[in-house]
Amino acid sequence: MNKFKFSLIKKDNNARAGFIQTSLGEIKTPAFMPVATQGAVKSTPINIIEEINYDMILSNTYHILLRPGLETLKEFGNLSKFMNWNKPILTDSGGFQVMSLSKLRKIDKNGVTFQSHIDGSSHRLTPENVVDIQNIIGSNIQMVLDECTPYPSSYEDANKSMLLSLDWAERARKAFLNSSGRSDSQFGIVQGSTYEDLRIKSALETINIDFEGYAVGGLAVGEGHDEMIKVLEYTLPILPDEKVRYLMGVGRPENIIESVSKGIDIFDCVIPTREGRHGHAYCNSGTLNLRNKIYENDNSPLDEESNFSISKRFSKGYIHHLIKSKEPLGGMIISWHNLNYYKKLMEDIRLSIIEGSFDEFKENFYLRRSSDSKI
Repeated sequence: MNKFKFSLIKKDNNARAGFIQTSLGEIKTPAFMPVATQGAVKSTPINIIEEINYDMILSNTYHILLRPGLETLKEFGNLSKFMNWNKPILTDSGGFQVMSLSKLRKIDKNGVTFQSHIDGSSHRLTPENVVDIQNIIGSNIQMVLDECTPYPSSYEDANKSMLLSLDWAERARKAFLNSSGRSDSQFGIVQGSTYEDLRIKSALETINIDFEGYAVGGLAVGEGHDEMIKVLEYTLPILPDEKVRYLMGVGRPENIIESVSKGIDIFDCVIPTREGRHGHAYCNSGTLNLRNKIYENDNSPLDEESNFSISKRFSKGYIHHLIKSKEPLGGMIISWHNLNYYKKLMEDIRLSIIEGSFDEFKENFYLRRSSDSKI
């Protein structure tokens, strides 16, 4: 019996609302996934993620392979049990690390050999063993191994990279379907940099392999917001309506709003916690830079409009003090607030799609918030 199912329940122009069913529960879409790269969302206990009521988190195959390692996970059962997280996990295959750790790796047609950034030990990722690793991790959605094409890339390099990823995707799919104790689902990844014909070719051939869902990869790597949206405009219409669409590594609230309007269903990004650690709090009115001296004596709550107790309990002045004093608690409070802001944003987006008022929601979002404001 197939444990994975996607149901599209409403469209408002190209914006979509639906459900993803997995063996560990349901994900309401559009959805945002907090990033737990090494089995932990930065500075955030798992009970906070549960309190905010996230449906799914993301972890990373490359990092989990290195630490804690597969033998430890086998002892605990899987990553969910290790973390004490009882909801779905999506695992990235390590393709982004193949790009970002370029000085530590060597790519050939069969896979990637890399040196651990921790201790220099040598490791090998192939389309096949990445499936086996993710099965041990116990991810509910696993990504195929791909080469995340850097930006900028020449047409020739982007084409070569895209063809390699297609070959790996086909091999990964065969390995997944033939594996015992496999994960609920496997997603293919569309590559091709910012070249329209390469993206279209990648999308069509990835669809032919027939995955449970499809990701758009190789974006948010330096091409900028406008170019990213342009890629989505000519890529998403090719992807099947009845399958999940995942935009990898994105993004800021305005990135999410625009990508939903083009037809994306799920997102992940480190921004809520990374920005939180740097003192930046996301609010409906804009992004507050709590390092700013103007908050020194501000007794108002971090966010009076928030439905989250943490956001209403602590004053901007107190959090400013924590940040300036380099007390880790300051960044933790803002990170938790930002994670709640993102969850509420996704809930509001979903409701507006179901009610047929997404365009009105989007207009009001921009009226209230400047996309690059740091107040």
